[in-house]
Amino acid sequence: MLDRRQALAVLAAAALPPGARADVAPQRSEIRDSLARRFTDAGTVGTFVGYKTDDYLIVASDATRSGEAILPASTFKIPNSLIALDTGVVADPDKDVFKWDGVRRAYPDWNKDHTLRSAIAASAVPVYQEIARRIGEERMRRYVKLLDYGNKNIGGGIDRFWLSGDLRIDPMQQIDFLDRLRRGVLPVAKRNQDLTRDILPVEKAGGAVIRYKTGLVGVGDRSEAGKARPSVGWLVGWAETPRERTVFALNLDIREPRHSAARMVLAKQLLGDIGAI
Repeated sequence: MLDRRQALAVLAAAALPPGARADVAPQRSEIRDSLARRFTDAGTVGTFVGYKTDDYLIVASDATRSGEAILPASTFKIPNSLIALDTGVVADPDKDVFKWDGVRRAYPDWNKDHTLRSAIAASAVPVYQEIARRIGEERMRRYVKLLDYGNKNIGGGIDRFWLSGDLRIDPMQQIDFLDRLRRGVLPVAKRNQDLTRDILPVEKAGGAVIRYKTGLVGVGDRSEAGKARPSVGWLVGWAETPRERTVFALNLDIREPRHSAARMVLAKQLLGDIGAI
């Protein structure tokens, strides 16, 4: 078990890979126990990591779960959108239409035609499964590696690897990827990074604009250590105010239906706790 000083050092070292932080000052890091209490007060457990980019400061609620890798679930719709645009599978996020296959699913918003913009807003899994099939395994593997996304393992099926397959990502890696997208420094066309940022769902909190994506990891997923998990909800993104920018990732155990709905409420509270909004 790491002591507090060692844990802080690990957080700082893990936050951004060398290539991503070549143009910024060394990161500082803090673990604030008060942040973990937000999850306890909500009747669950979870983790939160915020990277205050202007201060080069990483703030985490804990030193353990913040580094545990799990399935990205629908948060993978962010890189999936970027890859779709960069490969030409989608040329225009507002004009290219994915026709509904006629299969009625539990979520009404999935049972209609979609553009890329409307599909990410509805988190329409069938659309993104079709996108992944059109990208194909070879190109998908190459892009996931190029983007240095999570463990870069797309085993488990071209249209399932982020839902029930072998892809894993931890909150620190989520922040790394999102910050590079936010800054437009990923190794793909700038236009496609701009478009991906633009189609992300938006929430406002006071003077802050939050661009984000949710994800829900089903019951029975296992961590890289083989530990069985309950259903886990992700919320990742970044908050921008006129003064600063903060990239963040949180996940929490979905013990009751209200916990899924509570993700954005918790995110706003936690971002407020660290002075990001």
